[in-house]
Amino acid sequence: MVRPPSARSAVPGVGRLGLLEPTAAASLRELAWDNIDSIPVLWALSRAPDADLALLTLTRLRAALGDEWPELDSTLRVDNALRGRLFALIGSSSAFADHLVADPAAWRILRRDKLPAREELIADLLASVQAVPAQSPNADALLYRAEVSGPEAIPLLRKRYRDQLMLLAALDLAATVENEPVLPYQVVGRHLTDLADAALTAALAVAVARVCKDAPVPVRLAVIAMGKSGARELNYVSDVDVVFVAEPADATATATRLAAEMMSVGSVAFFEVDAALRPEGKAGALVRTLDSHIAYYKRWARTWEFQALLKARPMTGDLALGEQYRDALMPMVWTASERPDFVADVQAMRRRVEDLVPADLRERELKLGHGSLRDVEFAVQLLQLVHGRVDETLHVQGTVEALTALAAGGYIGRDDAANLTASYEFLRLLEHRLQLQRLKRTHTLPAVDDEEGMRWLARAAHIRPDGRQDAVGVLGNEIRRNAVRVRRLHAKLFYRPLLESVVKMEPDALRLSPDAAIRQLAALGYAAPENALGHLKALTGGVSRKGRIQALLLPTLLEWLGDTPNPDAGLLAYRRVSEGLDDQIWFLRELRDEGAIAQRLMIVLGSSEYLPDLLINAPDTIRMYADGPGGPLLLSPQPEDVARGILTASARYDDPKRAVAAARSLRRHELARVASADLLGMLDVPQVCRALSSVWVAVLEAALRAVIRASEVELGAPAPADIAVIGMGRLGGMELGYGSDADVLFVCDPRPGQDETRAVKWAIGIAERVQRLLGAPSTDPPLQVDAGLRPEGRNGALVRTLAAYAAYYQQWAQPWEVQALLRAHQVAGDQDLGVRFLHIIDKVRYPQGGVSAESVREIRRIKARVDAERLPRGANPATHTKLGRGGLADIEWTVQLMQLRYAHDVLGLHNTSTLQSLDVIEDTKLLAAEDVSLLRDAWLTATKARNALVLVRGKPADQLPGPGRLLSAVARVAGWPNDDGSEFLDNYMRVTRRAKAVVERVFGG
Repeated sequence: MVRPPSARSAVPGVGRLGLLEPTAAASLRELAWDNIDSIPVLWALSRAPDADLALLTLTRLRAALGDEWPELDSTLRVDNALRGRLFALIGSSSAFADHLVADPAAWRILRRDKLPAREELIADLLASVQAVPAQSPNADALLYRAEVSGPEAIPLLRKRYRDQLMLLAALDLAATVENEPVLPYQVVGRHLTDLADAALTAALAVAVARVCKDAPVPVRLAVIAMGKSGARELNYVSDVDVVFVAEPADATATATRLAAEMMSVGSVAFFEVDAALRPEGKAGALVRTLDSHIAYYKRWARTWEFQALLKARPMTGDLALGEQYRDALMPMVWTASERPDFVADVQAMRRRVEDLVPADLRERELKLGHGSLRDVEFAVQLLQLVHGRVDETLHVQGTVEALTALAAGGYIGRDDAANLTASYEFLRLLEHRLQLQRLKRTHTLPAVDDEEGMRWLARAAHIRPDGRQDAVGVLGNEIRRNAVRVRRLHAKLFYRPLLESVVKMEPDALRLSPDAAIRQLAALGYAAPENALGHLKALTGGVSRKGRIQALLLPTLLEWLGDTPNPDAGLLAYRRVSEGLDDQIWFLRELRDEGAIAQRLMIVLGSSEYLPDLLINAPDTIRMYADGPGGPLLLSPQPEDVARGILTASARYDDPKRAVAAARSLRRHELARVASADLLGMLDVPQVCRALSSVWVAVLEAALRAVIRASEVELGAPAPADIAVIGMGRLGGMELGYGSDADVLFVCDPRPGQDETRAVKWAIGIAERVQRLLGAPSTDPPLQVDAGLRPEGRNGALVRTLAAYAAYYQQWAQPWEVQALLRAHQVAGDQDLGVRFLHIIDKVRYPQGGVSAESVREIRRIKARVDAERLPRGANPATHTKLGRGGLADIEWTVQLMQLRYAHDVLGLHNTSTLQSLDVIEDTKLLAAEDVSLLRDAWLTATKARNALVLVRGKPADQLPGPGRLLSAVARVAGWPNDDGSEFLDNYMRVTRRAKAVVERVFGG
C-alpha cells in the first residue's frame, strides 16, 4: 500500500542514512521502503559498510527475485539477524553482492545462524558432485569418486563453495549492522580451513573419477596442508599450499596424475592450489614417497624448509599416511636450530621477505610491512624452533596457539602474548575485510588520502567514532598503535626475557633459565652466547640507576645488534663504550631519548672493529648520530671548517707535542665522524676520500707549524729557510683511504742571506721531527709520513732545495719518478714555495710533445714487474683491491700513462685526481665513454671495498676475503644491498674484469 505524503515525510532524510541522493530516494521508492513502517530496515541499511552498494544490490535482487521478492521483504522486516547478515554482506562485498544477484534464491542460506561442522562441509561439497567412497589400499582414507566429473563439475563445486563462504562472511560481518555475536578470529580461520579441506576433498574426488575411471585407486595419496592452511588460519582469499606423499613407489605416476588433476580442479573452482613448498620447489617431483621425503630433508633441505614444516598438517586423502609423514619429519624440525647456518638463513630469509615490499607501500602493507603479520609469525616460529627441541608443548601449528604455549612455557610474558595476540587478530581482521570487498587476494591498506576507502574499511571492521574522532580517525590510530605495538613487542619478545634472566626488574617477571637464554641468544645470531650473557650481566649489574636504564634499553639495542654482521663483537664493543663513558651522564640519556642515535650506534658497533676505540676516545661523535633540522648531524661539518679548527686548536700551544696532540684529538673526532657516516651509507667514495685527505693535510700543516714555531724559539731567530710539503700519491690526489699513508716530498728554500748548508740541515731536522711526532704510538690509527718517493729514494736527502730538485729532475729523473710527479700537489708549509716547485716539475711531468716511446715501454715494463713481484704471496689476483686485476693500480697507471702522453695538449689533464682526470679523458674523447665508465666503476668499487675492509677489520688490508662471515660483513659495509657476500664478490670481479680488458687495451697498447 502506498502511504499518503504526510506519512512519507516522517521518514528520516536519505542523507542522514548515509545514502547518496537522489538515486537512493528513487531506489527506496522502488523497494517501497520510503515510509514509516520501513524505518527499522532503513536504519539497519544505513549501518552497512557501504550503504549505497547495499541499496543498489537490493534493487537488483528485487528485480531478480520477481514474485519472490515479497518473501525476502517481509522477512527482512521481522528477522533482525537475517537483516544484519544480508546488509552487512552486500555492503561489504561487491563480489558476494554479484553472487546473490546471480542466484537470488541463495539469500535463504543466510537464515542459518550456525556454521556447519567440518564433516557437514565435506559432505556438502562431495554431494555437489555426487561423490561416493572410492576403493583404495587404505579403506579408511578420506577418498571419494565423483559421479559428476566432466566440465560441469567445476561450476557445481564453485557455486557450493561460494555459498558456504558467503554464509561464513555474513555471520562474520553481521555485528557491524545488528547486535549479532562477533565471530572470534580463530573460529573464522578454522572454518575457512575446514572449508578448504572439504573443497580439496571434493576436487580429489573429481580427480579420482578422471584418472582412475571406474577402477580402484591403486595408490595411497596423502595431501599435506602447509602454511596458513596447515596452521588452520586461512584468509578468505589465499593460496592453499600443499605437499603430496604417495605409496607405493611403483604407483607414483598415478599419484602424480591424481595430484595434478586435483590441483587443476581446485585452482579453477576454489582458490590457487600451490605445491611450491615441496622438496626442490617447482623444479622437484610433484609427488614423492615417504622415504624420498625423509631422504631429502635429511640431506638437502634448507632452514626455511624446516620452518615451513612447522605448519604441516594432513588435510585429505590418506590421513594415516599423512600422519606418518609428520611423525617422520617433525623430529628434524625441532633440531633445525642446531644447524650451523640456522641464524644466517633465518636472517637472510627475513630480509628477503622485507625486500619484496616496495618502500612506498611498507606502511600500508599488512602482511609484510613494518609491524606486520609476518613480524608476529616470524617471531613466534623462531621461538618455537629455538625452544621446541626441549619443550613439546610448543609443537603447535597456529600462531595464536603458539603464543599461548610460549607464554605458558615461560618463554614470553603473558601480557606480551596477550597484547601480541590482540594486535595479530586486529591486523588479520583488516586483512579479511579488504579481501572480502572483491574476493581478491590483497594485504594493502587504502592510501592515507583515500578517505572513502578508509571509511568503508572502518565500518566493515566495526570501528566506531569515539567522541573525539570519527571512525576513520579511530581506525588510523588503531592501525598505527598496533603496528608500533608489534614492532615493540617483536624486540621485547626475544630480548626482555633474556634481560630478566640476568637482572630482576619486576617481582613477577618472566625469567628464562640459563640454558634457554643461551639457546635464544644463539638463535639470534650470537656465535658465543655464553659470552654475550656475561656482557648482559655486566651491563645491567648492580642496583644502580644506570643498570636499570641499560636493562630497559637493551631489548631494542640487542635486536638492532642482531641484524649486524657481528653481534658478538658489537655487544662487546657496546659494553666497552658504556664502561668507557660510565661517568658521562648524557650517554644513556641520548640512547634512551634519541632512537636514531641508538640504532646507528648499534649498526656501527656490530659492523666495525675500526670505530669502537675511536668512539671511546671521541665520545662526542656519538651525539652526532642524531638527526638535525637539515638532516643527519654527521654530515654537518665541512672539510674546510674541520681543517680550520685543527689549525686553530694546535696554534694555542707552544710545545709541539701538545700542539700535535690537540691536532690528533680533532683528527680522531673527524675520523670517527667520517667513518660513521661512511658505514651508515651517508657519504659516497669521493666525499670520504676528500674528507680523509683534508684532515690529513690539516694535521700535517699543524705539526709543521708547531715544529717551526718551537725551532724559532730555540734559535731565537726566524727560520733560516722556507719549507713546503708536497703531497704525493693518494694524498696529492686528495684520494686517501682509511689505510693510506701520507706520501710526501719536503722542499726548502734558504731565505736571503742564509747559508744553504745550514738551511738544508735545519729543514731536515724539521722534517724528521714532524715525522717523529706524527708517527708516535697512539690509540689512534697511525699517521705515517712517508718520503720514500724523493729523489734517490730512501738513500737520498730527506729535504732538498728547490734548485736541487730542479737539477735532479732535469738530469736524472727516471720514468717512474716522472710518473710519480703526476700526483704531486702542494699540501702544507709555504704556499708560494710549493707552487714554485710545481711550476718546476710541470716541465718534467707534462713534457712537450708527450712522453717518449722509450719511456712508455719502460713504464709498461715496470708495471709488469710490479704485477709479478709485489702481489703478496698467497694473494688472489682477482680480488686484491690494490694490485689485483682491474684494481686500483691498474686504473691509476692507465690514467697516468694517458696524462704523460696527452697532458701537453690537454690542460685539463694537469690534475692529480684519478677521478677528475677520467672525467677529462671522457670529455675530450681520448677514450670512449663506455671505456671510461668501466675504469671509473672499477676504481670506485675497489676503493669502496678497500675502505670497507679497514672499517670491518680495524687495520689496513687490500685482499678481499673468501666467502664467509667476514666477506658478508665487508659487503654490508660496502653498501651491498644484502649480506650475500658471494654476490658482492661476483659483482666486484665482474666490474674489475671488464675494467681490466680496457687496461690491457689502453695501457698495454
